[in-house]
Amino acid sequence: MSLLVCLLLLPLGCFSGDGAATGAAPRGRLDRVWWTPLLEDLHQRTFAFFWERADPTTGLVPDRWPTPSFSSIAAVGFALTAYPVGVERGWISRQQARERTLRTLRFFATAPQGPEASGTAGYRGFFYHFLRMDTGTRFADVELSSVDTALFLAGARLAARYFAADHPEEAEIRQLADHLTAQVDWQWMQPRPPRVAMGWKPETGFLVADWWGYNEAMVLYLLALGSPTYPVGPEAWQAWVSSYRWGSFFGYEHVGFGPLFGHQYSHVWVDFRGLADAYMRSKGIDYFENSRRAVLAQRAYAAANPAAWQGYSRNIWGLSACDGPADVTLPVHGQPRRFYTYAARGASHTEILDDGTLCPTAVISSIVFAPEVVIPAIEAMYRRYGAWLYGVYGFLDAYNPTFQFTDVPLGHGRVVPGVGWFDTDYLGIDQGPIVAMLENYRSELIWRLMRQDPVIRTGLVRAGFSGGWLDQP
Repeated sequence: MSLLVCLLLLPLGCFSGDGAATGAAPRGRLDRVWWTPLLEDLHQRTFAFFWERADPTTGLVPDRWPTPSFSSIAAVGFALTAYPVGVERGWISRQQARERTLRTLRFFATAPQGPEASGTAGYRGFFYHFLRMDTGTRFADVELSSVDTALFLAGARLAARYFAADHPEEAEIRQLADHLTAQVDWQWMQPRPPRVAMGWKPETGFLVADWWGYNEAMVLYLLALGSPTYPVGPEAWQAWVSSYRWGSFFGYEHVGFGPLFGHQYSHVWVDFRGLADAYMRSKGIDYFENSRRAVLAQRAYAAANPAAWQGYSRNIWGLSACDGPADVTLPVHGQPRRFYTYAARGASHTEILDDGTLCPTAVISSIVFAPEVVIPAIEAMYRRYGAWLYGVYGFLDAYNPTFQFTDVPLGHGRVVPGVGWFDTDYLGIDQGPIVAMLENYRSELIWRLMRQDPVIRTGLVRAGFSGGWLDQP
């Protein structure tokens, strides 16, 4: 039995330490819930990151903390998604959430837009990847980011669905979310149609890369397809799907993408259970099952541990984009090993990038897909490494039990002799999915709200999805 006493919201059994469960819910259904004191504490602490670290006037959220940083517009989208969770859990009042949300949307709706290289927050409805925390304008020479704008819009649209009362401020939230959505010129962001470009810079124009599958940009294409003003055509979805790579990894067949955030981000807002486009119908599964298989495959990879990294097991796993110790090659057990700072780590039949660095959000944000293996992994991670990994806002961004070099300059974090490297920062884009997916696991709040969103529904229909809740009025 787990060392943590199960706090049962429904009369179900606890998880055992090796990942077994009693009363397991049917795959694809979350109507039965296991909950523990650790998950409760983690949920509230992670929410507090957004409530306490966002600028209360502008709503800008730092990309990382406590290291001073610029704001991430994707993190703002996750913050807008987190505020309703805080209300429903009783951590903040509806009035507090409404006021913070309204200030955030007012700031972005009035932020300067234009083609200039500085002094603006965006152009043609898109926003720059990073904004200055003091002015809210472009940070350095970062790109106008299509996917980060999409993540921001998803949060804004979630806020519009939640604040649906007959109240003047809630009506303004809905109006601002619709205004921000309508301003985004998705057709302009197609220099090589039908795909959508990753971004644009005033100095050099469109980036050379377009979004093609499979990764976190699924929600981007759904928003672009559903746009009320500048929609892309259905052929954009077909181009996206045409680049999928189906294969098998450690016994699990699925559309591959190494880092788990690519299997999580779009699912924060869209309930894909029972929905399928033409591609998934041909495979006999849906995108929810695809993500579940990706999670289980990565866990199986860690249990097999082919590269012999320290600590990996069936309960210690999780590769995704996150911080890392250093950009350096060092000997481990007599073999040269390459380590990285921030990198998109992952393991799939499509690619493997693994330097022994594990990412708590990779595990926790997978709870909706495979709670029977995720909850034991969260508990194991806390028991084994919590003294160095768990803090004021929950789990820090990353850790590496293999990296125990004390004489190497580090990008972030610290080395605990005999234990490994531990990050000292929290990252907004990794905290956000934790808050949202824990809530979707508990109550399906975000999924239920976004089923009502006309832009998402239109995007799904134009992409050829059918089935499940989408077939309901």
